[in-house]
Amino acid sequence: MTMAVKSFSLPIIETQVNKPKHWSLARQEAVWAYVLISPWIIGFLVFNLGPMAASFYFSFTDYNIVTPPTWIGLANFYNQFFNDPIFWHSLLVTLKFGLMAWPLNLAFSLSVAVMLNQKIRAVNFWRTVYFLPSLITGVAVAVLWSNIFHPTSGILNPILALVGIQGPFWLQDPRWALKALVIINLWGVGGSIIIYLAGLQGIPTDLYDAAQVDGANAWRRFWHITLPMMSPVIFYNVLLGMIGMFQYFTEAYVLTSSPGGALGEPVRSTLFYNLYLFQNAFRFFHMGYASAMAWFLFLIVLALTMFIFKSSQFWVYYEGQLRK
Repeated sequence: MTMAVKSFSLPIIETQVNKPKHWSLARQEAVWAYVLISPWIIGFLVFNLGPMAASFYFSFTDYNIVTPPTWIGLANFYNQFFNDPIFWHSLLVTLKFGLMAWPLNLAFSLSVAVMLNQKIRAVNFWRTVYFLPSLITGVAVAVLWSNIFHPTSGILNPILALVGIQGPFWLQDPRWALKALVIINLWGVGGSIIIYLAGLQGIPTDLYDAAQVDGANAWRRFWHITLPMMSPVIFYNVLLGMIGMFQYFTEAYVLTSSPGGALGEPVRSTLFYNLYLFQNAFRFFHMGYASAMAWFLFLIVLALTMFIFKSSQFWVYYEGQLRK
């Protein structure tokens, strides 16, 4: 019994297959890509780029929210540079804080990460202990540390008294207030520790084994292997730490406000740049002047960021990179 086999026209099939609509698929993918990211684009334009453009315009005006802005050119910048000593004082306080807190945070978080990268008992527990404080930020941290640093009812000075040290008045003493904020700033290093720890675990163990066979001690292994291999991670934390120092605000605002409403107490020893900017904008309603301060701060951060990026070619090592 024979069966008839139905033949198909191969040329027709080949003709259909050889006409892919690559251009239409690419266009559809592009349209869907813009549709899916449109919420972020709209949010960026409305909540970031729009206010930035408005503040740039206000920086050249005299604007107090109540009345329409009046164009005054570069007068705001001239006044802050030449007629406002508090402006320079607030910038100096911010720089002093950064020079103390920035390297201290980097060194402390790297040291803790190196210790947590060792094979010790209950290492996961200790990693959790060091990371958990970074989850509590802002006002809650400020209130917690205000109780710790209180000169009479706080818990720190009695502990110091047990070892024969008379504790200072901390946040009430202009000589210690800024140092107390530096100590408080160490509370949130858990995020940096996790980043360092991830970088440490990415270093090949073969390098340490080979160095140990060659007789390198722990310090030499750290200096010649750990630090070079960790330099991209250190670069990342250096950059974010620098930006964070110039954005320091919440803890200082909560802890240094006097009952009368003054900021940066005692005697303006903790009057950070952002506190003074906030004071001009939302207490004195000098929006034009505050906008000029904000753009000057942007230029400072931009210049330091470019400097860090430029200097990275001399101290940041990427795996596979050839040294000249």
